[in-house]
Amino acid sequence: MNIKDCYNFEDFRKLAKKKLPAPIFHYIDGGADDEVTLNRNTDAFNDCDLVPNILNSVGEPDLSTTVFGRKISMPLFLSPTAMQSLYDPDGDKASARAAEKFDTIYSMSTMASFSIEEVANVSSGPKLFQLYIHKDKSITDDLIERCSRANFDGMCITVDTLVAGNRERDHRTGFTTPPKFTLDSLLSFAMRPGWVFKYFTNKKFELANIKNKTDKGTNIAKSVMDYINEQYDPAMNWKDAEYCIKKWNKPMALKGVMSVEDAKRAIDIGCTAIMISNHGGRQLDGSRSPFDQVKAISDAVGDKLEIILDGGVRRGTHVLKALAAGATACSFGKAFLFSLGAGGQKGVERLLENMQKEIRRNMILMGCKSVKDLDASKIIYRD
Repeated sequence: MNIKDCYNFEDFRKLAKKKLPAPIFHYIDGGADDEVTLNRNTDAFNDCDLVPNILNSVGEPDLSTTVFGRKISMPLFLSPTAMQSLYDPDGDKASARAAEKFDTIYSMSTMASFSIEEVANVSSGPKLFQLYIHKDKSITDDLIERCSRANFDGMCITVDTLVAGNRERDHRTGFTTPPKFTLDSLLSFAMRPGWVFKYFTNKKFELANIKNKTDKGTNIAKSVMDYINEQYDPAMNWKDAEYCIKKWNKPMALKGVMSVEDAKRAIDIGCTAIMISNHGGRQLDGSRSPFDQVKAISDAVGDKLEIILDGGVRRGTHVLKALAAGATACSFGKAFLFSLGAGGQKGVERLLENMQKEIRRNMILMGCKSVKDLDASKIIYRD
């Protein structure tokens, strides 16, 4: 099986599983506790049906939309995800180049393997930065200032990770950054010699954006859960978010908004967007899925800010349903990380090509000439 044989999420997942050591594969694949929310994120899309209109002379549909001040070619972009060099040596650079090729947004995590400046040098496409607020406030200021100098288009503050979710797969596999080769994990790494060769013959793993502020995660191996609990500020509040919005002074979203009340408050502090997200089911297990919340939030504030659904997207029809429910666009993480692990930049390009074709084809089948035609009349929820 190779990239050309990958037509859907599960194909990329299977190929990534063959190539990645178990601790790294399961870091992408897993969620918190019993993984109820992880699975619900995708299952939620099946609770409603699309309603097409016929004979609308669609022709070539317009897939474009505008988010974070940038027009993008389709209403889907790459979510911010950490440590991408663990999946492919080019990591964030590969993802950014693939996104640029399809004229959509690449999003960078604070915990990226490559720096703000390195990625800005390889891609002129639209870019979003995801900010984690650390206890060390100088990290926040430094990241915002560097993103400004590098001409990133937008920023989002992740607000659902004050403490780490209970990711039991990571406990079992002993996943750390940098990877720690223990007796328990050695066999898994030894069975993936291709990954091991690339890991030791390419750039040394590091958390490039914060390595000058802390050794943990770069030179001192840490589990992601321990890093979050030690480094992130559990006392982060609305004033901290408002400070970042004012300092950034460009399009800004809160990532992790799940309630109407919080969406309204995001407007009050100056956000231009929200990302409805439960962190891919990796934090609060038993919480609602993003799709479950889109309609209520859109009905309340959809005319006042951009709404991005983040989580559970596997198919072009999922994107159409999200837009019909009131989202401006969608973002996805697991799908493109599996494609990155399966085939590097070409894998991500293959995934984006598949999704673009699915969105286009299904818009024609829906009788929609543009994404603006995807409104509440195009969707019916089941009892």
